[in-house]
Amino acid sequence: MQNKRIVVTGGSRGIGLGMVEALVARGAQVTVVARDRERLAAVARALGVTTIAGDVTDPSLAATVLREVSPEVLILNAGAAPEMAPLHEQTWEAFSNIWNTDVKATFHWIQQALRQPLARGSRVLVTSSGAAIGGSPLSGGYAGAKRMQWLMSDYANGNELGIKFQTLVPRQIMDTDLGRAAAASYAKGKNITIEQFLATFGKPLSPRQVGEHVVTILTDAAHANTTAFELRGETGIRPL
Repeated sequence: MQNKRIVVTGGSRGIGLGMVEALVARGAQVTVVARDRERLAAVARALGVTTIAGDVTDPSLAATVLREVSPEVLILNAGAAPEMAPLHEQTWEAFSNIWNTDVKATFHWIQQALRQPLARGSRVLVTSSGAAIGGSPLSGGYAGAKRMQWLMSDYANGNELGIKFQTLVPRQIMDTDLGRAAAASYAKGKNITIEQFLATFGKPLSPRQVGEHVVTILTDAAHANTTAFELRGETGIRPL
C-alpha cells in the first residue's frame, strides 16, 4: 500500500475512519472526502491525510476529486443515518433519505470512475451492509438502498476498462454512532441493553478491524477477483 493514492468518502468517522487509519498505517496517500469540516480537520491533524470538504452526492465533486487525485483505489463509504422507526411510522422523506444520499452518491462516483475513467487496474470498493441480505425492518429504505449499491457495483463490473468494483458487506451491527442508534432501537424491542444486543452477533467487529480487512482485500491476490465480501468479527473475510 506504500504511496498508493486512495480516496475514501465518508472517511472522517465510523467505518470510514477505521479504513483511513489502517491505510495510513501502511503508508498509503489517503484523501478523505466528507461534509463535516471540523471532523476533517481533526482527521488531518491526527493522521496527516489530505481532506476535501463537500457533498458526496454532488456529481461535480466526484468528477473534480477523481480528476485531481487520480486515485488507484476509490472507497465509497459515505452515507446518511437512517430514521429508526417501523414502516407505518416512517415518512416518505425519512424512508427515502438513504436512497437520496448513499445510493445517489454511489451512482455519481461510479459513473465518474467509468467516464473519466480511472486507470486500468484501479479498484473501487463500495460499502454496503448485511441489511442488503437480511433486511432491516426498523430503518426504512436502508436495506433496499444498500442492496442497490451492491447491484450498481456488480453492474459496473461489466466495463472493459480494467477497473474492478467490489462490495463490502459487514454482517453485523458495529459499535459506531450509526450502529449504536440502530442497536438501541432493536434492543428496545427485545427489552435488552444495547451491549446485550451487540453481543448477539458474537465477536465484535470494530471499524479499525474493517480497515484491516480492507487492506487484506487490496493486497492479497486471492481477493483480487471477488466481487463481494462478507465481513464478520468471528470469521473475518468471506467471499459472497
